[in-house]
Amino acid sequence: LDRQRDYPEYIRVVKENAREIRDKVLKYLMVRRTRTEIAKYFADDLKHQNLKFPEVENPEPLFYELNDIEDEIFNKTIELIAQKFKYARYMPLLYYNGPIPIDQLEKQSQKNMGKFMKILLVKRLESSFFAFKNSIGRFIHSYEMFIKEFEKGNVYVSKKHTNKIFELLESDDDQAIQQLIDEKKANKYDSKEFTDGFIKDLQSDYAILKQVKTLWQKVDRDPKLLTFLDALSKKQTLKQNKLIIFTESKETAEYLNKNIDEKFPGKSICFTGGSGEAVRDKVIENFDAKARHPKDDYRILVSTEVLSEGVNLHRSNVVVNYDIPWNPTRMMQRVGRINRIDTQFDRIYTFNFFPTKQSNDQIKLREAAEAKINAFLTLLGGDAALLTEGEPVESHELFNRLISNKAIIGDDEDESSELKYLRIIKDLRDKDPDTFEKIKRLPKKARSAKRYKNPPIPPLLKGGDIIVPPLEKGDEGGFKEGDSLITYFRRGKLQKFFMAGDAKNAQELDFISAAAIFESGLDDKKLKLPERFYELLDMNKEAFVFATTDGMPEAHSRAGRDSAGRILGILKATMKNTKQLTDEQELYLKRVFTQLEEGGIPKQTAKETLKALDEINKEIMNPLKVLAVLQTHIPERFLTGHYAERYPQSFGKREVVLSLYLSGE
Repeated sequence: LDRQRDYPEYIRVVKENAREIRDKVLKYLMVRRTRTEIAKYFADDLKHQNLKFPEVENPEPLFYELNDIEDEIFNKTIELIAQKFKYARYMPLLYYNGPIPIDQLEKQSQKNMGKFMKILLVKRLESSFFAFKNSIGRFIHSYEMFIKEFEKGNVYVSKKHTNKIFELLESDDDQAIQQLIDEKKANKYDSKEFTDGFIKDLQSDYAILKQVKTLWQKVDRDPKLLTFLDALSKKQTLKQNKLIIFTESKETAEYLNKNIDEKFPGKSICFTGGSGEAVRDKVIENFDAKARHPKDDYRILVSTEVLSEGVNLHRSNVVVNYDIPWNPTRMMQRVGRINRIDTQFDRIYTFNFFPTKQSNDQIKLREAAEAKINAFLTLLGGDAALLTEGEPVESHELFNRLISNKAIIGDDEDESSELKYLRIIKDLRDKDPDTFEKIKRLPKKARSAKRYKNPPIPPLLKGGDIIVPPLEKGDEGGFKEGDSLITYFRRGKLQKFFMAGDAKNAQELDFISAAAIFESGLDDKKLKLPERFYELLDMNKEAFVFATTDGMPEAHSRAGRDSAGRILGILKATMKNTKQLTDEQELYLKRVFTQLEEGGIPKQTAKETLKALDEINKEIMNPLKVLAVLQTHIPERFLTGHYAERYPQSFGKREVVLSLYLSGE
């Protein structure tokens, strides 16, 4: 699929792939909990610990308005740097025609460097007029030096230290360049070995840079800065709270901090990649709610991306994105510095800047802002993916996402959660242990039937692909004729759900889809199983066997000696009272019992475990307390001595746990 040409289908496939990776891989490696899940299913725990999640407001756009002259120059500049400018100075090997062959990897590296410099210049234009003018000045100086060296017969190219060469050329450090050449870290080429088109493109680029510089000499004000300083004085949210201002440009950060300090002396502090530990300590003291020695010397922090991860700044509840966050994930990361569960604030505020054209109409301001974003993305063409850091977005979509809190709290907050069903099980275990025990002791191969008219078709898994079975005409709401059978299978720890209907083969369902179908209310009447039940069950069995027969290894066991008698005695008593335990928890106790009997638990671990069990005193009769102690002190790695336990996903007898016939009548 082409990301731009097939955009809707591309997004659909990406989301399906992400879901499958999450369900088939990540769920076994990590525990994923969204904010909505925690707030909904752990509300009592949050209340008990006096914790809360703040409400995240929709980001507010701040439009900085360009007058007619500024708007014309802005648009012309985007066109020049995105389409006319060739960035030849940064891709010299693409013009090389000498005796040394240049491989495809080197050519691609050169192309990437040219694209990188293009994106850098585009970002500087949107970041601040100050940073952009400085960048243009450096580009001009760099081109002048490069052309001068070319005319002398020299072209310097460093395959591993390209950035360093750029820095040294721009700082006029010939001695350091020579040192790199002597150390063979940079190569010196004869300018005669390059095509005639190289010097032509260099001179064309240089002329464009001079043209851009001349254009911007007509701009004598900074509308973005003026808009921000005005907002700092008038908007209540920006006037009263501590603020975190993010920009990608170090120059923009320092320029912005200088101007804020002139208007609000002593209230702002700037942190960039070049700041030292002393400045970092001041940031933590003034903006981290958990600082050991909190201070209140500064109200405004201006920072580059270096503080967008790994630092808590939740004495503030306002983030201002001075640059457009071209990749909305960056906005999520930035706001994440203040959007903490232990914040003192009830609400989180975000402000995003957008360039637009002067207008008294708010709708026209927005339309002009979208047009500016569209100009950036359209003129960059395929290189726009570098600007958005690989995230496929279109102009209108990007603007809408940047003014929606979905970009901050995540798009999947409304997804169904397995916690819903885990909570039901936990409540049943704690409040009605007899029923819990009864359910747990249901015989294998339990079966039932209910009416399930027009069941929704969930994403189905088969062979690693998410597919949807074909539907007959007039049957868009469910399986053909509505009759189907869903079966829950288990083999060791491997658990799978399959559904058979009138499709040719049974299809695999993920847990959430299967649980939603199994879920029944008190009003659901039990139906008589039809003869077709066994036909559909065989289809599900066949699919499960096929899914679990690849690469089955042979099992073996290992004997051992020694024992921890007292723990075994406690375990024997505990295993007589397992009403409140799940099958998984019972299995864990049996594994511990086996390892203790065969000497698989180190003596020191057994000793420490027994000490912890003795400390719970009367609670020793509570199986959940005993289980908690064992799980804390006996690591999982001590329980993998047997092959059957080292390969729990594929070892053991295949079992039909539960089947439910769904009648569409």
